[in-house]
Amino acid sequence: MPFYHKLGSIPPKRHTQFRKPDGSLYYEQLFGTIGFDGMSTNSYHEQRPTQVKEVKNQYSVAPKIALKNNIKSYRLKGFQVKPENDYLESRKTVLINSDCAIILAAPKESTRAYFYKNTDADELIFVHKGTGKLRTMLGNLDFKYGDYLLVPRGVIYKIDFDTQDNRLFIVESRRPIYTPKRYRNWFGQMLEHAPFCERDMRRPQELETYNQSGEFLIKVKKQDDIIEMVYASHPFDVVGYDGYNYPYAFSIHDFEPITGRIHQPPPVHQTFETDAFVVCSFVPRLYDYHPQSIPAPYNHSNIDSDEVLYYVDGDFMSRNDVEAGHISLHPAGIPHGPHPGATERSIGKTKTEELAVMVDTFKPLMLTEEAMAIADGSYYKSWLE
Repeated sequence: MPFYHKLGSIPPKRHTQFRKPDGSLYYEQLFGTIGFDGMSTNSYHEQRPTQVKEVKNQYSVAPKIALKNNIKSYRLKGFQVKPENDYLESRKTVLINSDCAIILAAPKESTRAYFYKNTDADELIFVHKGTGKLRTMLGNLDFKYGDYLLVPRGVIYKIDFDTQDNRLFIVESRRPIYTPKRYRNWFGQMLEHAPFCERDMRRPQELETYNQSGEFLIKVKKQDDIIEMVYASHPFDVVGYDGYNYPYAFSIHDFEPITGRIHQPPPVHQTFETDAFVVCSFVPRLYDYHPQSIPAPYNHSNIDSDEVLYYVDGDFMSRNDVEAGHISLHPAGIPHGPHPGATERSIGKTKTEELAVMVDTFKPLMLTEEAMAIADGSYYKSWLE
């Protein structure tokens, strides 16, 4: 996020001596991105963050591709993904390209036996069901239904759930995830026309600090492998940090929709961006107010991007027979639009209560075996009269 945050204790000037009460030094770490050119955070540790005691098992979690070159529209029934106890094992990649992976997860248990670090990608975790606490080396965030949790690559974390009924929609991005440039001025401040502002972003306010030695298992994701590493000190040993690179939360319910006299295009719903895809939030809003308006979206061709829509809640006005947890994939190269009857039904309506998350990728998405196991193969025929 392009705004500054400070938590815990830090020295008055970076890269200078910062001593513990006993006179020994805290250990500084620059946690940065894009070499030394991207967003970074300076953190201060009780122990050296470099103490790797052992490298143990290494195994692949690369998804198996079932359909590489696709031009057919699909519907995936996301709630058919079966719940599993383990957080990492519950994550099922359904759509993927070289820039991102779209994952469904229904974890039942909190991460107790290990910590997790994704070195490949930023993780955008949308909470469809469940409440709990995201615990990270840079502080904790409480989460609930409708929250986006942005976890920058390299952040070590655990996730605690309050119950076993949890559903997550996750986007892994090999490109840094930012708020849209057009919402910010050249200082990085959110502009007046933006559909959210800095007050809506929940930054970590609770910092867990442990000065413990021993054996701490961290499962590290690198190039689609999980590598089990044993650290000699507790990874949550930060006494303070400041900077711009840290996890944060944003609720879809805090997105303020932009409306108009006639139907507005999808970019007005944009919430996050990379140089390879965008993420949009469709929230309850008033419909268009031109006297001859058609609230349903117009037919449009995806010439340069694949469109993924994850249906969260409410009445999905432009679709027939779509339920919460479903995913629609409308690939580049063919037009799509409202289902038969949806346009006519929309006329005269004044508002919608729909809630959905959209991901538009600029490279084609491949379907995995996990996707085909929950796919409606006849969805592409659903526009026939």
